[in-house]
Amino acid sequence: MTTQTPPTGPSPLPDTVESPATPETPESQDAIENPDALQSPGTVEVLRYSAFTTDPAGGNPAGVVLDAEDLDDARMLAVAAEVGYSETAFITAQDTAARRYRLRYFSPRAEVAFCGHATIATAVALAARTGTGELLFDTPVGEIRVGTGLVDGLVRATLTSVPAHSHPAEHTTQVEPVLRALRWTRADLDDSLPPHIAFAGNDHLVLGVRSRAQMAALDYDFDALHDIMRHHGWTTVHLVHRAAPDRLDFHARDPFPVGGVVEDPATGAAAAAFGGYLRALGLVTEPLRVHIRQGEDMGRPSDLYVDLHPDDPRVRVSGQAVPLPAQGR
Repeated sequence: MTTQTPPTGPSPLPDTVESPATPETPESQDAIENPDALQSPGTVEVLRYSAFTTDPAGGNPAGVVLDAEDLDDARMLAVAAEVGYSETAFITAQDTAARRYRLRYFSPRAEVAFCGHATIATAVALAARTGTGELLFDTPVGEIRVGTGLVDGLVRATLTSVPAHSHPAEHTTQVEPVLRALRWTRADLDDSLPPHIAFAGNDHLVLGVRSRAQMAALDYDFDALHDIMRHHGWTTVHLVHRAAPDRLDFHARDPFPVGGVVEDPATGAAAAAFGGYLRALGLVTEPLRVHIRQGEDMGRPSDLYVDLHPDDPRVRVSGQAVPLPAQGR
C-alpha cells in the first residue's frame, strides 16, 4: 500500500452496526481534553495530540479534525501541510450513536491509507468528548476497532489492525538500495531479524540492526530513500534493534521521507506490521506482548505495546495520547 491517495475511498457507513458497550465518562476531563486547538485558515479546527506517550514532550504529534465532512481532498491535504505533522486525521462521516466514524489520514504530501498514531490520537480525542468505550473507524484499509479506557486519569487506546502478513525482501532490488541510502552495509544488519516487507494496512520494509549505536547515529540520504520508497510503495523503513536475545523488546526508528518528514517518533502502523513480521518468523508461539521504544534518538521518546496471538493474524497496538499546548505558548 502506498502513501498515495487510494484509487477508491472507503465504503459508505453501513445502515446498521453493532452498538459498542456503554461508554465510561472520564473522571478528569481536564487531564485529557485539548483546551487549545490550532485554528486553520478557513475555520478548520485542528486538535493537536501527541500519541504513544504520557508526556507532551514525547510521542508522535498528530493533528485531529473531528468535523471534516465538508472538506474536499485538496483542503484536507492543505490543512495537513499547514499543520506539518507526519499525519493529520480527518473524520469525514460519523454515526455518533453507534460510535462509528469514517477516518482519513493525510501527511503533508499525500493521503496515507492508514496511520496508527493518528488513530490513537483520534480515539483519545473522541473519548474526551463522548466517554471511553469501543470506537469503530472505517478507514481506506478497512474497519479498525479501537478500545479506550482510563489509566491513571489518561485515556489508553488499543487499535486492532487488519490481518497482518510479512514476506522476505528481495536483496538486490530492495535491501541493497536502501542500505546505500542509509549509508550502511550488509554487515550492519542483524542476521536473526532478516529483511522483510511487512503489512498491516501499509507496507513497511523491516530491517533488523545489529548495533544500537549504529541505529542511534542514523544519517540517511533523504532524497535517495524517498525515491526508493515511492518506487516500492513503502510507507516507512522500520529499523529495529533487539534489546536482548531472550526478550522481545525493541528500539525502533522510522524514516518517513515519502510523508515529507525525516522521521516518525512513533509509528503505530509499522508496529502493527512488525507484529505480523514476528509471527511470520515463528517467534509468536503463545500470546505475548512486545514493547517498542521509538523516538528516543529524536528526543521524543515513545512507548508502543504490541499484543500478538499465534492464531490471530490481527495485531493490537496500545498507547496513550496527551493534548499539546497551542503553538507559541
